[in-house]
Amino acid sequence: MAETFDNRRGLGPWMALALVVGNLIGSGVYLLPATLAPLGANQLIGWIVTSAAALAMALVFARLGAMRPMAGGPYAYVQAAFGPFAGFVTAWSYWILLWAGNGALAVAVVSSLSAVIPVIGHVPGLPAVLAVGCVWLLTLVNIRGVRGAGDLTLVTTAIKLVPLFAVIGLALWLWLGGTPVVAQTPVPITGGNIAAASGLCFWAFLGIESATVPAGKVENAARVVPMATLVGTVLSGAIFLGISLAFQGYMPIAAAAASPAPVAAFLGRHFGGAVGGVVAVFAAISAFGALNGFILLQGEMPWAMARGGVFPQWFATESEAGTPARGHIVSSLLLSVVTLFNFGRGMGDLFQFIASVSLAAGMLAYAMTMIAAIRLLPGERALVPVALFGAVFSAWATWGLGLEAMAYGAALLLIGLPIYWAVRRGQRMAAAPA
Repeated sequence: MAETFDNRRGLGPWMALALVVGNLIGSGVYLLPATLAPLGANQLIGWIVTSAAALAMALVFARLGAMRPMAGGPYAYVQAAFGPFAGFVTAWSYWILLWAGNGALAVAVVSSLSAVIPVIGHVPGLPAVLAVGCVWLLTLVNIRGVRGAGDLTLVTTAIKLVPLFAVIGLALWLWLGGTPVVAQTPVPITGGNIAAASGLCFWAFLGIESATVPAGKVENAARVVPMATLVGTVLSGAIFLGISLAFQGYMPIAAAAASPAPVAAFLGRHFGGAVGGVVAVFAAISAFGALNGFILLQGEMPWAMARGGVFPQWFATESEAGTPARGHIVSSLLLSVVTLFNFGRGMGDLFQFIASVSLAAGMLAYAMTMIAAIRLLPGERALVPVALFGAVFSAWATWGLGLEAMAYGAALLLIGLPIYWAVRRGQRMAAAPA
C-alpha cells in the first residue's frame, strides 16, 4: 500500500533525484580508480557490463516504484511477492549492505581529508575517531528530520559533481590536443578479472534503489521515484565511464593504485599539488554527502521491517520529527563497531574489505528484487529478460568479490535468522488463545 506524503517533512522531486545521484556518486568514483587500477583494461569492460546491469535494475526499480510505491524498497517488494521469510532475508541482506557499507563511506571521508591534512594518517586512532564522528553527526541530522537530510544531500550532490566534470573535461582536452596516452602495464583480460572488476564497480552503483526505500516520504512517489531512479542511474553511469577512461588514458596504474585520493592525484598531476588538495576536499564532501543519504536509508529499513512484522516492534516507533530514530541509532552503533574493529587494515585496504563484505551480503537483496518484479508485474513481459539479467549479474558479481568476502557475507546473513524466528514465535504466541 502506498504511503501518504507530508510536504513539511518529506522529499521533493529534486531531493529524490539528489538522493539517487548523491548515493551513487559517493566514495566509489573517487576511490575505485585506485582499487581497480591493478586490473588494467578489465575495469573498462567491468564498468560497461556493470552499467548495463545497473540500468536494467534501475528499469525494474522504476517500474516497481511506479506501480507499487511502498516504503521499504527491496524488502517491501520481495515480501509482497514471496511472503515474510523471503522479505526478512532480503531486508536483512540490504540492511547489512547499508550499515556495513557506510563504514567504507566513513573511511572514504577520512581518506580524502588525509590527502589535505597528512597528520590524520600519522596519529594513531585519529582516522577511526574522525570516521565514527562523521557517522554520528549525520545520524543526528537524520534523526532531526528527513527534510533536513534531503537539503544536505541536495547541496553536497551539486558540489561533488564539479571535480568529476573537471577530470572528464581535462581528459577530453588532452585527447583532442593530441597528448599521447600513458603506456600502461599490460594486464591479461580474463573472465575472473572482469568479474572482480564488475563486483567492485557495482559498489559505485549502490543506491539505484535509494528513492524507493523512503517512498512514503517522497512527494508524488508514483511519478517521482521512477524519474529519480532512471535519470540518476544514467547520469551517474556516464560519469563513471568517463572517469575510468580518463584514468586508463592519462594516469599510470602504479600512481593510481598508490594514491589515497586518486581523483585528486589525477588533477594534481596536471595542474599542481594545490589543485589536488582542493579536489581532495571535494572528494571528502562527496563521500560525506553519500554517507548522509545512506544513513537515511539504514534507519528506514528496520522501521519498515518492524511495520511489516518481520523485525522487533521496538523499531516501528517514530520520533516526534517523524523519523525512525531507534533504527538510526542501532544501525550507527553496528556501523561504528565494524569501522573500529577493522581500522588496523589501513584506509585503502579497509575500504576495499568493507565494500567487498557489504556487497557480498547485500547483493542478495538486488537478486531477490529482480525475481520479485517478475511475479509482481505479470503483465509486463518485456521486463522479464531485464529482471533476469539483473538477477544473474548480481550472482556473478558476488562471485567476483572472492571467497573471503562471500564467507563474511554469508556469516552476517545467518546471524539474522534467530532474530526472525524469535519475532515470528512471539507473534504466534500473541495470536494464540489464552
